[in-house]
Amino acid sequence: MLQRPKDTVHEDFSENFSKALLEESRKDSCESAPAESSFRPCLMHRRSFLAGTLGLMAGLFCAPPLTASGFGSTACAFAADNTEHADILAEYAARLQYHMENNGDLRLPALSARDRRRAIPNDNRPPARRTPVTTLPPNSSALEGVVRRVHIESGEKVCALTFDMCELATTTTGFDADIVIWLQDNNIPATFFMGGKWMRTHERRVRQILRDPLFEIGNHAWAHGNFALLSLKRMREEILDTQSQYELLREENIANAGRSGLGESLPPPEALRLFRFPYGRSSEQALQLLNEYGLEPIQWDVVAETGGNNASVSRARQVINKVQPGSILLFHANLVPRGSFQLLRYVATGLQRKGYRFVTVGELLALGTPERARDGYFEKPGDNAELDKRFGTEGTGR
Repeated sequence: MLQRPKDTVHEDFSENFSKALLEESRKDSCESAPAESSFRPCLMHRRSFLAGTLGLMAGLFCAPPLTASGFGSTACAFAADNTEHADILAEYAARLQYHMENNGDLRLPALSARDRRRAIPNDNRPPARRTPVTTLPPNSSALEGVVRRVHIESGEKVCALTFDMCELATTTTGFDADIVIWLQDNNIPATFFMGGKWMRTHERRVRQILRDPLFEIGNHAWAHGNFALLSLKRMREEILDTQSQYELLREENIANAGRSGLGESLPPPEALRLFRFPYGRSSEQALQLLNEYGLEPIQWDVVAETGGNNASVSRARQVINKVQPGSILLFHANLVPRGSFQLLRYVATGLQRKGYRFVTVGELLALGTPERARDGYFEKPGDNAELDKRFGTEGTGR
């Protein structure tokens, strides 16, 4: 087994950071938790959420409460408040429960040598099938712009952790197994925006992720093309090649489900429905294409990582302070930014202690009203335009 190199932080980093977060948490809704719960990132919130979602399942299907521990007690009221998106929320409850019941079998193997950056030879050939089998209905909301966050009218502290997994046409990147395993061990849902080429480079890892319904996958273009620069033909290829690569890996998983005994009851969706523009760069023509292909453009309102070493107390505090109900956080899980795993742990723990719970982007959209921008950006409009001059004429490195 390949061990992760020791992060360039002091041994007392975790202890000092936890103390700082604990002090802040005295002001939030975790204050009433038992003292020992401070070592388990506000587990009471996770239990409360699970009770509500499992209760929703019971209410929708006219079933009695699922356990003797109180699950199901809020089913009718919760379902009534979410009639329009009850099917999405009920599916989430079922997927979360399935993950928790099968986590031991679904847990990914630890970091291996093949997960390292450039460990796998580069291959930029298109996928074996270039036309997706599944066609989605048009999504006219895409014409309104990219989703930066979701307005949660109730003010409930809920947010989405998202991770880009991508690489250019000219090279391969890695797979941060530690991030995914940590999310699994802590029952934290997340959305992974995967590039099609990256999916093929790490197809074994993608198939492992597809087995776990805790996670949601979105389209992040084939080779990280810049949609402010690409021709219409190249935009279509970047989108459709990724849709097709996902289908191929999904089909392989389903074909192997009989041998594994897993993945049959909750297979992944037939098609990717979310899209994230590489570099956050879009155009009117690109939005028209997403409408045509039925994809929802998802951005972010909180950028987690920087270009330096992200395993720092100050960076974690900055990220936590930017989060608000309905936020979408941008991380990476391709071993490109440094310290992403450490930063995730401290940010997620800090947010839980402040009363936040995590959902996938799909569930977040079902809980509120999307807030959009005509064009994507990192933290302020136009701050990503300078990237048009880098990474080749199309943004793919060529």
